[in-house]
Amino acid sequence: MSNYMPKLRKNKFVLGVTGNIACGKSTVASMFKVKDCLLIDADCLGRDLMSIGTCVYRKIIKSFGLGILKPNNSIDRAKLSNIVFANQAGLTKLNSIVHPELIRQIKRRIWNSNKRIIILDAALIIEAGLTKIVDKLVVVTAKRQQQILRGQKSLGLAKKQVILRMKSQISQKAKSRFADFIIDNSRQVTKTQKQVSKIRRQLWKS
Repeated sequence: MSNYMPKLRKNKFVLGVTGNIACGKSTVASMFKVKDCLLIDADCLGRDLMSIGTCVYRKIIKSFGLGILKPNNSIDRAKLSNIVFANQAGLTKLNSIVHPELIRQIKRRIWNSNKRIIILDAALIIEAGLTKIVDKLVVVTAKRQQQILRGQKSLGLAKKQVILRMKSQISQKAKSRFADFIIDNSRQVTKTQKQVSKIRRQLWKS
């Protein structure tokens, strides 16, 4: 699969949008979307990969046990998250199961798309080595206290859970070193939209 990417870039532009927990990367990614564009949501793909009966589903159960299942046999993502974010070895194991197939699915969608512009919304673009398949990378940042408050409000997590997830990720400072563009999503949404519009004009004049 990896050999196709140079051909892909002749007529497709892949913009990666990443950021740490509760920074608002998905909100920013949706702002970049234009008519001639495909938006790939890695979180949604990841959820699909964990659906009952998939290869990833079976591997996760084999590694983490039947205790992570709901009564309907679907994976209890909240329970699984609590396990892996409290145990680095568990998180590493989960990523080793999910990431290879997730990367294949992302590449397949890029390859099969007839859209000229592709927006890849993924938290782990850097960690999973996906920087190789994006043409430009946007890193979305927010102040630490805002991340905690947003994580509690929008994700329904306890403060301790948000902090554990933050610790499991590359720091915003380190992540920003990989960025072609940095968007500060600490202020009002109109301020974020202005930053997005400026970058979008630079990239594809739209």
